[in-house]
Amino acid sequence: MADQGPIVSGLAGRYANALFELAEEQNATAKVGADLNAFAGLLASSEDLQALCRNPVFTTEQQLGAITALVGKAGIGGLAANFLKLLAAKRRLFAVEDMVRAFNALVDQKNGVVNAEVTVPVALTDKTRAAVLEVVNGVLGSKSVKLSEKIDPSIIGGLVVKIGSKMVDASLKTKLNSIKLAMKEVG
Repeated sequence: MADQGPIVSGLAGRYANALFELAEEQNATAKVGADLNAFAGLLASSEDLQALCRNPVFTTEQQLGAITALVGKAGIGGLAANFLKLLAAKRRLFAVEDMVRAFNALVDQKNGVVNAEVTVPVALTDKTRAAVLEVVNGVLGSKSVKLSEKIDPSIIGGLVVKIGSKMVDASLKTKLNSIKLAMKEVG
């Protein structure tokens, strides 16, 4: 992995790359990913934990003590626990969410998983989600696709699909704006 260069950059990318390489060496990528995602879930559901991670008024000792207790109670161990404790000791907990996202991106890249984001005006039904996945899989070939759904009622109808830096906008809002521009040119 190191010879390909990091796919993520910045502080979060450097930490995620280092953790990913360690996890790969120890054949623990899946376990580390599961533990990090468990911590991210705890973080998302607790305003107190968010404050602990983001608020600089907490001392290193307070953050380290709280994280040590939390990972023990949550059953997070091994590399992930040591990583979270290191972040507390180095006062880097404020970036832990970005680090988890970056780690997951590295795992997805290793596994050949492509992330596709679909923006729709209302939640997709199972049948529609399967149809969207089928089309995206057809375009990408043999790659595995992880589909995330974003609801945006302002697009009115249709959908917007974003895969990496490429986007296909088939929304009704965009089509109506195109018609509006065309009518202005006529008038």
